[in-house]
Amino acid sequence: MIGAVGEGPPTEVVRLGTAKGNWFTRVGWSHLVGILALAFSLFPIVFVVSAALNPVGTLSSSSLIPSNVGFDNFGSILSGSFPRWFLNSLIIGVLSAALSMFISACAAYAFSRFRFVGRRPGLLGILLIQLFPQFLAIVALYLIFTEVTQLWPAIGLNSIWGLLLLYLGGALGVNTWLMKGFFDTIPRDLDESAKVDGATHAQIFFGIILPLVRPILAVTGLLGFIGAVNEFLIASVFLTDDSVKTAAVGLYGLLADEQAKNARFGLFAAGAVILAIPTVALFQFLQRYIVGGLTAGAVKG
Repeated sequence: MIGAVGEGPPTEVVRLGTAKGNWFTRVGWSHLVGILALAFSLFPIVFVVSAALNPVGTLSSSSLIPSNVGFDNFGSILSGSFPRWFLNSLIIGVLSAALSMFISACAAYAFSRFRFVGRRPGLLGILLIQLFPQFLAIVALYLIFTEVTQLWPAIGLNSIWGLLLLYLGGALGVNTWLMKGFFDTIPRDLDESAKVDGATHAQIFFGIILPLVRPILAVTGLLGFIGAVNEFLIASVFLTDDSVKTAAVGLYGLLADEQAKNARFGLFAAGAVILAIPTVALFQFLQRYIVGGLTAGAVKG
């Protein structure tokens, strides 16, 4: 409470933390918006989990709250080709995230610490290329990999290693800009001190810089893993054999047949729930780094 101090006429008493208007107009509407946003985001998740636990397993019988609960759909999906699809998705997701993270870190370190001819055009070029989705070049990429398949089938069509190579071709992108902004926040005095002690650029990069940028590595790694696991368009074109399909492509195949779409929706929902487990687990493991990695990279450009 703030009142008059000293002599003179009394002044009006003002209570700190008060504002005009009722509770709803001040803060209540924000709670309502938050509740609506939470319900909007949770509805598809609850519906898919409910469909996965519905023993009937049809789209027409699915409801937000199932009348019966069972794990028949999970047993059926795990007894088919899904475990192989799931393993392919994990291999591609982990390797793509790790390698793309390392490539982006190397590029970001070069752009952040070195001054060379073409540095600014190179940064702008990386940014402009990312404005066009990789799928626009799908015809050219397919023709290239058709020739590659004839020479090296192991990295050609219908190969998870060929798809991984294709994903790594787009590793330089927004992540490079995000990492560069984070690298710029690290004082250059650390580099200079290490150089005085005789450290090479590789020793500085691996021994000093990378341990300090773990938050941004966690962010880019998580985004890369989610993007590789959930990618469908390119994978559906390059992977047609059942043994090399990813989970996204394989699950879509369950619903491709219009006659079987209704009957297989429970299997599709069960596979989607299982596929979400690694992403949620990785997010929980890296969540302490995520906020710091996203905010610190925007301090400097």
